[in-house]
Amino acid sequence: MASPTVENYLKALYTLADESGEINLSDLSVHLGVSKPTVNSMVKTLKQEGWVKYEKYKPLKLTEKGRKAAALVIRKHRLTEMFLVEKMGFGWEEVHEIAEQIEHIKAPAFFDRMDKLMDFPKVDPHGSPIPDEEGNIIDRNYKKLSECQAGDEVRLVALNHSSKEFLEFLDSREISLKLELEVKSIESFDNSMLVSYHKHPSETLSQKVCERLLVEKA
Repeated sequence: MASPTVENYLKALYTLADESGEINLSDLSVHLGVSKPTVNSMVKTLKQEGWVKYEKYKPLKLTEKGRKAAALVIRKHRLTEMFLVEKMGFGWEEVHEIAEQIEHIKAPAFFDRMDKLMDFPKVDPHGSPIPDEEGNIIDRNYKKLSECQAGDEVRLVALNHSSKEFLEFLDSREISLKLELEVKSIESFDNSMLVSYHKHPSETLSQKVCERLLVEKA
């Protein structure tokens, strides 16, 4: 049974993996805020347990065993976030730190009950897909708002960045999931967008914000 520290490593590896599934040790060190020697030591443990494939001086990859273990930690985290919002009334900007603690509970029945009470949600409060009981994740290839054109009418369906600061920024602009927006114009100088949506006929969003908003055609 994986310790909380191991689960955090697995989750970080899953998050950092590129399209080929490879992860750079330096990126892992920065992401977790720990030294490279500490990362090297843990990677050796993960390799011994069959969770990663690793050769010295090369990127590492999660094995299928490691990928599933990571996805199941993510499942617990995202189910918890959704439960805190849907059943307990927390704001979407409040739930991450609480879920970080609860995700390490070793009681599958607890999370299965949570899932059932919410009628088996497919996404968390930020629109990220919730892995199923086997660790399978259905990733939807949503479009970034920054990729849209003037005149496009879209619906906000997910975020690709969910820090507390960013969520509080969205709250201050009354931007939430399922919101329908129209792109009015795009500033050629900095690619900021003038958009309109409910109660906001003219709101300017920076390119940085637009790259973090995932949308589908309304």
